[in-house]
Amino acid sequence: MADGHTITIEQDTRRVRAVHGGQVLAESERALALRETGCPVRYYFPAEDVRLELLTPSDTHTYCPFKGTASYWSLPDAADLVWSYPDPKPDVSEIKDHLCFYEVEVS
Repeated sequence: MADGHTITIEQDTRRVRAVHGGQVLAESERALALRETGCPVRYYFPAEDVRLELLTPSDTHTYCPFKGTASYWSLPDAADLVWSYPDPKPDVSEIKDHLCFYEVEVS
């Protein structure tokens, strides 16, 4: 990590849901809470808890110097709504095989 930049990842046992247009896209009590300097908390869902059949892979890829290269998925009305790090950097290896959404509900 860069000086002053931190990332922590913790198992979150609360129910976390990702909903778009009234449709539940993911729901889990096994999500990982990723806290990164300067960013909101992001919840990474195990792939098994995501309705992958509703998502279409995107051609978009972005690079984070702390996490690696992200791949994205879209809905017909929401481009690049979901992302994951298929080969994350060693310091964040826990997020492998997990997907993240921009907005989630936590209860």
